[in-house]
Amino acid sequence: MRRLYDKTMQMAQHKHAAWWLAAVSFIESSFFPIPPDVMLVPMVLADRKKAWFYAGLCTIASVIGGCFGYAIGYFLYETVGAWIVSAYHLEHEFEVAKQAFNDNAIKIMMVKGMIPIIPYKLITITAGVAKMDILLFTVTSIVVRAMRFYLVAALLWKYGAPVRDFIEKRLGLVTTVFAICLVGGFVLVKLLLNNG
Repeated sequence: MRRLYDKTMQMAQHKHAAWWLAAVSFIESSFFPIPPDVMLVPMVLADRKKAWFYAGLCTIASVIGGCFGYAIGYFLYETVGAWIVSAYHLEHEFEVAKQAFNDNAIKIMMVKGMIPIIPYKLITITAGVAKMDILLFTVTSIVVRAMRFYLVAALLWKYGAPVRDFIEKRLGLVTTVFAICLVGGFVLVKLLLNNG
């Protein structure tokens, strides 16, 4: 895994780094173990003027890759999907996510899609297995992935190198708090509308 991480870091300095960033963002959403943040962080720090471009590239490629992961879950779970879940030892997490999707797919995608410690591929494949509405899946993916990557880009654009260690060590905490606040806001609005 360390060699794969190092190789991904090397791609961030390649002359075609933007293409590699898109490729990693795409495959991470369906089967690759390394998140695109590994490339996004050094690329934004190298050229902060391109922060928004890189965040947008990550978002678009990740959503398209997420649709590929959805297709794996929807059409190929018994063969490809089950192998991916097993390869990452996510059988228990998959069963929990599948039940949660049946109860409330959008909340699951909003929270788990933002948190980098939960593999996004698990979410996309599970959404396909649960046969979540594809339009709803796509729209939710766009919102969740954009929030995730633009949050990282915004922190790096604003604070530069000093925030790199913080992001690498505590990105899970930052995005978890952000996701909880977001879902809490949705719940609050729903309660106000129901009581209003």
